[in-house]
Amino acid sequence: MPNAVIHSIETPEQLDDILKQYPAVLLLFGAPSCGVCQVLKPQIAAMLAKDFPWMQLAYIDCEAHLELAARYNVFSLPVAETIFYGKSFARFSKVFSLGDLKGAIARPYELLNAE
Repeated sequence: MPNAVIHSIETPEQLDDILKQYPAVLLLFGAPSCGVCQVLKPQIAAMLAKDFPWMQLAYIDCEAHLELAARYNVFSLPVAETIFYGKSFARFSKVFSLGDLKGAIARPYELLNAE
């Protein structure tokens, strides 16, 4: 099964560009030392490719890019945040399932596709 493209974000400008360019973005904050983050990243990419192909996945390595983590008030990992048209719709941190994430994406994504 193909995976969604994972945009590795390294600067605030890159993040701003992704959020302006795409109407649906899932921000995933993680770190190489976070085992849960490393397991979730490919699973989320596969879910997006299968169920939400228009949604982009942006990954922020919080160990390498502390300023981006601080900008989004990320103090524990992992954190996943859904962004539609530049607005945050749902945010999950530490303990969440792919089902939780999928449910939070489904309704706003349907509205996105209705346009």
